[in-house]
Amino acid sequence: MDHFPIFLALKGQKVLLVGGGDLAARKLRLLLKADAAVTVIAPTLCDEIQELVAGAHIGYEEREFLAEDVNGASLVFAATDIEAVDAFVSQAARLKGIKINAVDRPDLSDFIMPAIVDRSPMVVAISSGGAAPILARNLREKIESILPPALGRLATFADSFRGAVKGTISGGNERRKFWENFFDGPIAESVLSGREVSAREKMLGLINLNWKEERKAGHVAIVGAGPGDPDLLTFRAMRFMQQADVVIYDRLISDEILDYVRRDADRIYVGKAPGKHSKSQDEINEILVNEAHKGLRVVRLKGGDPFVFGRGGEEMEVLQSEGIDVDVVPGITAAVGCAASAAIPLTHRDHASMVTFVSGQNGDGIAQADWSGLVSSRQTLVFYMGISNADHISSKLISHGLDANTPVAIIENGTRSDQRVLPGKLSEAAQLVETYEITGPALIVIGSVAAFASKADLQQIAAGAIENKNVTSYLNEVAVAGI
Repeated sequence: MDHFPIFLALKGQKVLLVGGGDLAARKLRLLLKADAAVTVIAPTLCDEIQELVAGAHIGYEEREFLAEDVNGASLVFAATDIEAVDAFVSQAARLKGIKINAVDRPDLSDFIMPAIVDRSPMVVAISSGGAAPILARNLREKIESILPPALGRLATFADSFRGAVKGTISGGNERRKFWENFFDGPIAESVLSGREVSAREKMLGLINLNWKEERKAGHVAIVGAGPGDPDLLTFRAMRFMQQADVVIYDRLISDEILDYVRRDADRIYVGKAPGKHSKSQDEINEILVNEAHKGLRVVRLKGGDPFVFGRGGEEMEVLQSEGIDVDVVPGITAAVGCAASAAIPLTHRDHASMVTFVSGQNGDGIAQADWSGLVSSRQTLVFYMGISNADHISSKLISHGLDANTPVAIIENGTRSDQRVLPGKLSEAAQLVETYEITGPALIVIGSVAAFASKADLQQIAAGAIENKNVTSYLNEVAVAGI
């Protein structure tokens, strides 16, 4: 290693910062986080440093740097961006044996500043040794994206129980197993999710009782995976997916999303399609309960949001009745994700002041719908799972007073690479489904906002060499109608 990595305690230590511009301000922010006693020397100051001087957060001397200014400093930073001045500061510090960092000048520096991921007290520092600082920054951004914002709070929480754990659990090996169990378990997840009071109560019980038995109890996370694009997974969803012993997933979960699941986790497919149920809901509930009772960390992975037409509420009730701890992780529901991907604003000041999500299935869906209420003005309707009933839906809405020319957009495989957005009007919704042979998961969006739907997919079909006469005929009708 060209540079030895080290973390310095600077609280109350004198640190000299030479420079008053934006470059110096960036270093000053970090030094103040470390509670250093900073003195700035510069003829002029940028606005940010001026505010800190006015608030008495730092010392300031309004003048040029003198060699004796380094006396008594623990560290020195040269951040003037003037080569001659920075070289002079470096020389003065080195003559006194004081470590110096000249910003962006490794030849004048005894140490370099890493790219930092701050989750205090957890801190990650990344360095390229000055060879490729942009690469170090890019790596920092990647690490930032995978570390929970509350990671530092979790570390502080664990530290507050170190004494109790040491006094209760004898043997270093047993304590190590305890902490491994804790950091991978639901109590740590509660802390990361902001439920620290509840986590503290559970932690006391875990320490005072037999913590090995707690591990046998199992846990289920009902996780929303979003509408299909893996980039729309939440950080919390990914944490549970990485910790899972077993994942129980639906047909709407793509291979790309499953790639984020822990490699050695067992996978159980329970997908359901209209008229084709791999497992009944009762069977799925039984699988969840049985896997949790084995003491496993179970993830029930669902497309969209588990509490929006996902039957997540039913599964939660069953699990809770069995005394199994359950976490629910919301996902971007299909209506929100697919509409955004299709450039359709679900609400708009000039078009829609409310949105209604409707199950397009039979039974407890459209058979129970209040059609009179659904045709009210300034409303966007989103029908889930309604493709097979598109004709029935459009007929009912029209018969209850909704204009047959109301804009409609059918979004198939929304947010995915094979997404199709098919705009039209209410009276031809069923024709869209038939003409374009829509079979994938799809939403029907109805209302004036549907006119915002991107025509790109329709235009691409028109421009392509498609031999389907139904499609060609329909495109001609659309062109004539000016849609």
